[in-house]
Amino acid sequence: MDEAAHRPTALLVMEEERRADVYPPEVLAGIDRLVDRGSLSLTRHQLDEHPDALRRAEILLTGWGAPVLDAAFLARAPALRAVLVAAGSVRHLTTPAFWARGIPIVSAAAANAVPVAEFALAQVLLGLKQTHRISREVARNRGFPHDPEVPGAYRSRVGLLGLGHIGRLVAAHLGRFDVEVLATDPLASADTAREAGVRLVGVEELFATCHVVSLHAPLLPETRGVVGARLLASLLPGATLVNTARGALVDEAALADVLRARPDVTAVLDVTHPEPPAPDSPLYDLPNTVLTPHLAGALGAERHRLGHLVLDELDRLLRGEPLRHAVDPERAATLA
Repeated sequence: MDEAAHRPTALLVMEEERRADVYPPEVLAGIDRLVDRGSLSLTRHQLDEHPDALRRAEILLTGWGAPVLDAAFLARAPALRAVLVAAGSVRHLTTPAFWARGIPIVSAAAANAVPVAEFALAQVLLGLKQTHRISREVARNRGFPHDPEVPGAYRSRVGLLGLGHIGRLVAAHLGRFDVEVLATDPLASADTAREAGVRLVGVEELFATCHVVSLHAPLLPETRGVVGARLLASLLPGATLVNTARGALVDEAALADVLRARPDVTAVLDVTHPEPPAPDSPLYDLPNTVLTPHLAGALGAERHRLGHLVLDELDRLLRGEPLRHAVDPERAATLA
């Protein structure tokens, strides 16, 4: 029997639009050296047309546009023993039936966190220089201000709401600068905070004392709208709010009110709720709002990193080595 006959069967199922970015040729070549993937790459809507492919699949490779792993799906995939997701969140595709099967699932959240943290760091540094505020003043006054006062990146304070993958990575980046980093995360232990180089504080202190507040919390029932009028109104003069997490963390009506009343405050919103904002949203017109369309997340070649993570994990899986990016079922409900 030839060597290929011993290789497990894998199936790639995800949307077509971003498939080549997430699974570029070099990643697919590496995967094909490890498993029998065949010639099929499907979308979740095409699965019904190829029932045999799912029935034989031992390993599901996926990404954006992944199928929901519910009881009906699992009944059609009796041989399934691992799921590798070249995307961040797996909350929308996992179900109690999936967790009950004890199948490991890998998330590429750590790889997706890299560009998000880089974007957040850039906005934090711009916020410490109050770049967006001063740029508005230059345009309005048609001239440069004399010796503007800004916190800068020297003994200033940066606040992080959330210490997940991205929050910890932002904290690590900020560790290279002479700034104090505060964080609020009810699930973070003192050891986690110490390792991240941050000081844990209450959310009120975070917003009232930091020159820049960057949001990195998951969207859960208890975090929906958590950034409301009281916290927003307490921001320091000239402060910047950065949201690269989830739009619904912020009460956007309250944010609009605060931005109207506080032209010194800047909101950098890479995420909104809904996305994009409704055509009549005041966020388009407020001069102290910077709207970007999910630029923080992995784009173009940055998405290759997610596929490479999946390839590395597939290699570990087949070698019988511990997976580095498997999602812990006990923590799955609290992840972004």
